[in-house]
Amino acid sequence: MDQSVAIQETLADGEYCIIAVQGMLCEGDSRQSRLLGLVRYRLEHGGQEHALFLYTHRRMAITGDDVSLDQIVPVSRDFTLEEVSPDGELYILGSDVTVQLDTAELSLMFQLPFGSHTRMFLQEVARACPGFDPATPDPEFRWLSRYRCTQPQSQLPTPHGWNSAPGTWPGCARIGGGRYPSRNGLWGLEEARSGAGSVLFGGGAVEQTGLRLAEVAREGGPLWGRSGRRGRRDEEVEEAGREMSAAAGSRERDSAGSSHFDDLRPNGKGLFVDQSSWGQDKPEDLLPRQNKSKSEITDMVRSSTITVSDKAHILSMQKFGLRDTLVKSELVQREEDYTYIQNFRFFVGTYNVNGQSPKECLRPWLRHSVEAPDVYCVGFQELDLSKEAFFFQDTPKEEEWFKAVSDCLHPGAKYAKIKLIRLVGIMLLLYVKEEHAAYVSEVEAETVGTGIMGRMRFHNTSICVVNSHLAAHTEECERRNQDYKDICSRMQFCQVDPGLPPLTISKHDVILWLGDLNYRIEELDVEKVKKLIEEKAFQTLYAYDQLKTQVAAKAVFEGFTEGELTFQPTYKYDTGSDDWDTSEKCRAPAWCDRILWKGKNITQLSYQSHMALKTSDHKPVSSVFDIGVKVRNEELYRKTLEEIVRSLDKMENANIPSVSLSKREFCFQNVKYMQLQVESFTIHNGQVPCRFEFINKPDEQSYCKQWLNANPSRGFLLPDSTIEIELELFVNKSTATKLNSNEDKIEDILVLHLDRGKDYFLSVSGNYLPSCFGSPIHTLCYMKEPILDLPLETIRELTLRPLWTEDDGSQLENPMEIPKELWMMVDYLYRNAVQQEDLFQQPGLRSEFEHVRDCLDTGMIDTLSASNHSVAEALLLFLESLPEPVICYSAYHNCLECSGNYTASKQVISTLPTFHKNVFNYLMAFLQELLKNSAKNHLDENILASIFGSLLLRNPAGHQKLEMVEKKKAQEFIHQFLCNSP
Repeated sequence: MDQSVAIQETLADGEYCIIAVQGMLCEGDSRQSRLLGLVRYRLEHGGQEHALFLYTHRRMAITGDDVSLDQIVPVSRDFTLEEVSPDGELYILGSDVTVQLDTAELSLMFQLPFGSHTRMFLQEVARACPGFDPATPDPEFRWLSRYRCTQPQSQLPTPHGWNSAPGTWPGCARIGGGRYPSRNGLWGLEEARSGAGSVLFGGGAVEQTGLRLAEVAREGGPLWGRSGRRGRRDEEVEEAGREMSAAAGSRERDSAGSSHFDDLRPNGKGLFVDQSSWGQDKPEDLLPRQNKSKSEITDMVRSSTITVSDKAHILSMQKFGLRDTLVKSELVQREEDYTYIQNFRFFVGTYNVNGQSPKECLRPWLRHSVEAPDVYCVGFQELDLSKEAFFFQDTPKEEEWFKAVSDCLHPGAKYAKIKLIRLVGIMLLLYVKEEHAAYVSEVEAETVGTGIMGRMRFHNTSICVVNSHLAAHTEECERRNQDYKDICSRMQFCQVDPGLPPLTISKHDVILWLGDLNYRIEELDVEKVKKLIEEKAFQTLYAYDQLKTQVAAKAVFEGFTEGELTFQPTYKYDTGSDDWDTSEKCRAPAWCDRILWKGKNITQLSYQSHMALKTSDHKPVSSVFDIGVKVRNEELYRKTLEEIVRSLDKMENANIPSVSLSKREFCFQNVKYMQLQVESFTIHNGQVPCRFEFINKPDEQSYCKQWLNANPSRGFLLPDSTIEIELELFVNKSTATKLNSNEDKIEDILVLHLDRGKDYFLSVSGNYLPSCFGSPIHTLCYMKEPILDLPLETIRELTLRPLWTEDDGSQLENPMEIPKELWMMVDYLYRNAVQQEDLFQQPGLRSEFEHVRDCLDTGMIDTLSASNHSVAEALLLFLESLPEPVICYSAYHNCLECSGNYTASKQVISTLPTFHKNVFNYLMAFLQELLKNSAKNHLDENILASIFGSLLLRNPAGHQKLEMVEKKKAQEFIHQFLCNSP
């Protein structure tokens, strides 16, 4: 969790904690926990200074009361923080990052947790270093004088359970030889995880754009990737609908350690370059270093740094221009000229552990093959089922299962952990043999609500591994299909050039998909299924397998292959036995746990379950593959590269690039709220390589309006090549209101610019169908007819009508007390869903949401036919799309101030505009009805307050992320009304 919020409480005005990381202070054999916070202070003349604040702390620092300032280290010109490798340690599986902090006065060593957050911390510290520019005045750090204690407070007791360094006092911090007091206040807690960064730096600032995961580099080059964390409700639903599960953050863990930096120096632009070849740009400089030592290989596997020691990978940086881009593109096209296929042994395993800790040795699963695998891909589901794991994204079982796997890898080889990725209960582990580590690069990760994906480049082959846990229950086959499609559409990696389209799952040479896919046996009763299993008639049983029928119908996993099922179903067993489920539900056995693959040169050697393991109600499954990987022949690579460079030398001329467009006018008809429309066209290049980009028009901030997107928006074209561009139009809560009121229209002009060439103009037009989604509450109350039956001018007039003039004797008499669309959804749920389990917590189907929207906008409520979850999802989206929330922005801060005081809270509600007050009371009455059925629907006041608090109460600065203290107060405000009768 981001403990910088706790540090912020202790700081004075003008001081800001940028980022914090928890680590271990190493002094000899002693290990003491410290919280390290990077603090920025803005000077009056406009500059800024930084210092590293070190705190002793309780186990998890949530507020300022949980920390005590121990020491302050100014980030001065002599400040360095360097990642080091402890003496004698060449390789430690899953080791932490060891860093050395040095100034003229002190030297400290810390161990920081491996992972993206640590890299982000190190990157921010790098940026904070003041640099060596003699024209820049030396930092003076006068602002730190406020922390100096006049007398050492040696009598202050250390609270029980706190970590305090010998010879220090809580509330004081050392700067040089002095001690400085700490201040406490009140603040909140906000969860945030991000990834990236450089590690080696001195006084010079190192600038890097974007937050990136560290890589395991083949050549030591800048192979960058990006990751992000997924929230409970994504901001938009461009591709995959909404996740109704609560906030599920991902933890991404990477290998960490020291790197080889001989002859490397920072160049001041975010790159580390080899000074021995600085300024040279010969073709031979594109060739990689050869013959890495074993220690170099090990360090690269453990490294969380970005290094550049040759120009082959510098090509991936935009600054090196068109020629280098063309060289790189030609090398990709001619890959077959300098690579050959070599088989490597892959072990792929999946295990749903049902929230259990490892209770038995995993060797029967992980070591069943005689030959040691070259690569391990091990996936878990339901790692931890506790609420703590769900809400705090942390669980001790991650470390337990990681250790259990690491201890049981094949004894015939030493392995390096390439990646550990976890999203709540789903975890993926990737290992390679240590001798292969130098040939692994571009290691990245991505997560969505139902799956996680790791990718890497092994030699010259891109490999993607997906671990997913799809929707449960026999009848939820369609939801499983949607989960699969959501994973495919939403899991993507942004490339180095942001204008290039992201890498999706399908853009990899090899795809390995594993997990608890949850497809069941249908059309057979339980006894018949068990009888066929007893007879080992697996192929007969397989004919009734849902996954088989869905693949045959091309609904999911098109192009994937699965081996023959020669083992009995892996679910559901009584825990600790091989007996089928004897619980009250007595679920039918099913092959829930599966492994599929897609790609060329893949041979499956085995596919089996492992009955010896009885920890869970599932049995683990494994598959061993021989996968043909493209390996580079260095002599042929050199020859190919020289041919490309010679060819470019001949081709260079002063020709102006020119392209032809298949289409220049685009009309989007009947655009609807949150329903994606796509129009495409192709760009065909002439005989000169060129870059293209959609550029901003004069005085505009973006190349297109907010509801439009071009994919890709920029790129590079080889001679006589073609690329398809998709124009994606998607109206969401941010853009719907102005389109409803006709303040904005589906009209835009795009400018396609060619580098060193001319501009092309594309016309976009269309019509938007107004919707109740994105319309103000008071507007809808005055609409007695469905919105699509009203003239556009009437909709415009009502939408632009001021909120506080609702009772001014308008010609529109007798408005409704609440919007009819809101009543339709709530009435439907009241009649059909008050006992629905997990209401508002499971996502609806996209197609059903579109049906609900159309019914509301046309008033054809009698035709409404959708699942309870889809209608509930529509209700939440409706509330979220309101331009003015139910509790008006003007009342937001008053609500937070009186949360916990029910009388004062009711008074605030009474001051709302009439329509808003009516809606609030109506929703509270409905939610209280749901709570009366909590035994069936499993809802409680806390869950509903958590879901509706952020929808009914929104910060006026809606684009800003709320601190956890504000979220808790908003929930507490709603909680009062759920617990008290009106």
